[in-house]
Amino acid sequence: MALVNQLARSPSRDLEWEVCERFADSRAWISRHVLAEQPPGSIVLIDRWYPSDAAFRRTVPMEEILRLNIDRNVQVPDLHVGVVTAPEVSWARAAARRRGLSSTVMHKLDEHVASTQAFERAVADHGWVLCRNEGTIEGATMQVVSEIYKVLG
Repeated sequence: MALVNQLARSPSRDLEWEVCERFADSRAWISRHVLAEQPPGSIVLIDRWYPSDAAFRRTVPMEEILRLNIDRNVQVPDLHVGVVTAPEVSWARAAARRRGLSSTVMHKLDEHVASTQAFERAVADHGWVLCRNEGTIEGATMQVVSEIYKVLG
């Protein structure tokens, strides 16, 4: 987290690439030591896998992030689901939390809007499933379950 905080204070492409490398190394470890140990046929839900980098990286293109993760043997999911909330809605939700707007990465609504748009572009560009988070939890759950069944055939 210290590296992410340093990047937030002093953004640079080199530092952002170092963050990407650290995340890829962490995901590679999870792929080797956690995912490899799951029983065959398991459904594993993971948050903050490499697609989430599309929302938070500013200078390193998503294609480079994908290549980095593949080169490090990070497990490629059978299904990518990008959960997106309208920026104004998620900003208001964050502001209403007890801890408020305490992000070390996003400090202004326009940064959050840009982040959301970048993530939505990555979802569309890569054919990932987009799940909107402004509706009911039941609706979002049914969408994700339906997509899982499609993968399972």
